[in-house]
Amino acid sequence: MNAKTVGPAVAMTAVSMVLTLAVVVMWLGTAVPWAVALVVGLGIDGGWLATLAYERRLAAQGDHSIPVTVVGWAFGAVATGVLVAHALTSSSPAAWLAVSWFPLAAKALWLVHGLWERTALTPRALESIRGIQQEARDEAAVARARLRAEAATEETRLTAVTGAGARVARVQAETAKTLSKAWSTLETTRAGEETGKALTSVTTPVTPGVTPRWDLPVWGPSEPVGSPALEAAPALTDDALDTVVEEIRTSRTPPLSYREMAARFRTAGHSASEVRLRAAWKRVAA
Repeated sequence: MNAKTVGPAVAMTAVSMVLTLAVVVMWLGTAVPWAVALVVGLGIDGGWLATLAYERRLAAQGDHSIPVTVVGWAFGAVATGVLVAHALTSSSPAAWLAVSWFPLAAKALWLVHGLWERTALTPRALESIRGIQQEARDEAAVARARLRAEAATEETRLTAVTGAGARVARVQAETAKTLSKAWSTLETTRAGEETGKALTSVTTPVTPGVTPRWDLPVWGPSEPVGSPALEAAPALTDDALDTVVEEIRTSRTPPLSYREMAARFRTAGHSASEVRLRAAWKRVAA
C-alpha cells in the first residue's frame, strides 16, 4: 500500500528535478557560462530536495514543521516559475507550459503520501473494521427480512379479518332482508279485509258487543320480567339461633359435627348466614 503513493511521488520528483536542471542550463547557458547555469539548477533542485528530505524525516517521527513546508513550497514555486519563464521566452511555449507544473505536482503527490501515512491502519485494524461493517450489514439484512415477514403476516391477517367481516355483513344483510320481507308479508296479510274478519271471529270479546282489534306484536327491544320476589323469612336473633343450633347439635350422641349440624339446620328450613351460623356453633360448643 505504501508503494501506491510513494512511487508516483518519487517518479514525479525525479522528472521535475531533471526537467528543472535541463531548463536552467539551456536557458541561462546562453547568457552565463554553463557551469554557473548548472550550479543554479542544482541549487534549486538541491534546496527543493533538502526541504523534502527534512519533511519526510519529521513525518517519520510523527512531527510537522510549518516553516519547512513553506520553504519546500517556495522552492517548488521557484522551479515552476523558471519553467514558465523559459516557456514564455522559447519558440514553442505550449510544449514547455505543458510540463511547467511538474514541480508543484511533485509537491502535491508528497502531500498526498503524507496524508496517507497519517491515516494508514494496520492489517489487523482493517480486518476488524471489515468485520464490524459485515456484522452491521448482516444485522440490517436480518432486520429488513423480519420487517418484511411481519408485514406479510399482518397483511394476511388483515385480509382474513376483512374477508370474515365481509361474510358476516353479507349474512346479516341477507337475514335482515328476509326478515323484512316476512314482516311485510305479515303486515299485508293483517291489513287484508278477509284476514281481518277471520282474525276477528276467533278473538274473544272483552266487552259484550265490542270486538277487540288484532294487532301485530311489537318488533323491538323487550324488557325481561322478573319472577315474583319470595317473601323473606324473618331473621333469627342470636339467642334463638343459639337455641336452634344447640338442639340440632345435641339431637344425637355423640353431638353432631358442624357440617352435619349445618346441613340439618338448612333442611329444617331455618335461614342464617354462614358467618352467624358458625359464630353460634362456637358459642354453644365452647
